Parts: sequence; C-alpha cells; structure tokens
Amino acid sequence: MELPVFKIPSGFISCRACGRRALKIRWKNNMNVCPMCGHYSPLTAYERLSLVFDKGSFRELDREIKASDPLKFPGYQDKIRDQEKKTGLRESVVSGVGSIGGIKTVVSVQDSRFFMGSMSRAVGEKITEAVEYAEANRLPLIIFSASGGARMQEGIFSLMQMAKTSAAVQQFSEHGGLFISYLTHPTTGGVTASFASLGDITLAEPGALIGFAGPRVIEQTIGEKLPKGFQRSEYLEQQGFVDRIVERKDMRAVLIDLLQLHVDSSRREMA
Repeated sequence: MELPVFKIPSGFISCRACGRRALKIRWKNNMNVCPMCGHYSPLTAYERLSLVFDKGSFRELDREIKASDPLKFPGYQDKIRDQEKKTGLRESVVSGVGSIGGIKTVVSVQDSRFFMGSMSRAVGEKITEAVEYAEANRLPLIIFSASGGARMQEGIFSLMQMAKTSAAVQQFSEHGGLFISYLTHPTTGGVTASFASLGDITLAEPGALIGFAGPRVIEQTIGEKLPKGFQRSEYLEQQGFVDRIVERKDMRAVLIDLLQLHVDSSRREMA
C-alpha cells in the first residue's frame, strides 16, 4: 500500500496555544507546527510516515488487524465503527516497512485521533507483530508513541498488552536489534509503562506530555505541588529519561543519522 497523497488544504486554522490564525497550507508546510508561536499539533499516522520514509518505499504491515470487542462492552462496537469512519483507520496504530535514507526500517506510529491512541488488544498485537517482523528480518525498529493509556472498554485485555509488547521488545533487544523510541504528545499510561520506555535511544518532540499518571492526579495523591514543566519532554531530558528532544523539521534527518551510525553497512539498501 502506498502512502496517501495529501491534498493542498484551503482555509485557516486557529492555534490552540496562541489563538492566532494561519492558512492551512502554512500549517501543512510547517509539519503541523504553528507558524506563529511554534506550538506542536498532532500529525496523523500516515502524515508522519510520509515525512519519515523515502518516497515510494512504504509497505504497510498487518493492515487486516483491527479493533475488536473481547468483553462485549456496551456500545463499544458502535464507537469502533464511528472511529473507523471518522479517521479511516482500523486501529490507533499503523505499522509499515520501508527505507529511511536508504536503510530498510520497520516503523509503527500511534494515531491519537483513534480512541486517543489508547492501547487495545489489537494495538498490542500490531506493535508485537512489528517488533517480531523487525527481529525476523534483522531490521531496525522505530515506534512513535502517542497514547492516552489503556482502553477501558477492553479491561484486562488492554492491560495484558503491556507485558506482551515489553516481552517482544526485550527479546528483540537480546538478539541485537536497534529500537528507537520516539515520544510525542501525549505519551501516557500503559504505553509509557511498557514499550515506549524501552528504547535503546529515546527521542521526544518539544513540549510533549510524557508520564504514567497525569500531573493533577499525582498532585492530588501526594498532596504537593509538582515542579514547573514536570512530565514535559524538556524536564525529562534534564532528568536523563529522554536522550534528545528533536524538532519536527529535524525528525527525518536525525533518524537518518542514527540509523547510519548504528546499522551495519552490509544490511543497508541502496538509496
């Protein structure tokens, strides 16, 4: 499957941070970063994949895996259909294989439009399948995380994906695989507590909220005020949790540099 061709948008977008308006085409050309104040807005999974992969190299993996309803939760099937219709996705993660700077790589991207990127049984399966594909084919792995946590409609089936994905990443690591974890806004809950925190290299976008529980929940629990910027990527970089904050305009170039540095030249495709 080829990545979709995005039409040139018309009209204006108002920034949620500064409130100023700019043409949609300016937002698109600026990779969904506000042209006025630099505030980051989400990218769809396919938009991010199109920015990362070499043109024409993308092939989607496990497209047939879709959200299901293991607990027969009331109203969940209707919500799944609504999400599919609204986003054009079958789940909140898209995985694919292609080349980045001529280096064949497996990439999974969570899309926060679909149930806020929450972790379902299908999401855990797609992430695990991507990790196992990378291991079987001796390819580097990049996962872009964006999640509100577990999907409550799937209960324990959702929570089980934390162990499942973590075990897959651990095996991949033990067999010498390179895993770059790329944290975007927001990366919270079970995703943070599993595969998103297991990267050999951990990158993050500016201003991203990264943590298990939200700051308000923590403050209410411990009865103390948290430091300014707590759980934002800049604070976590200072604490050593994040290796580097990467601006979106530099995303592809930084990934190419890291892949060229860490991937054996004999395993690279010709650019």
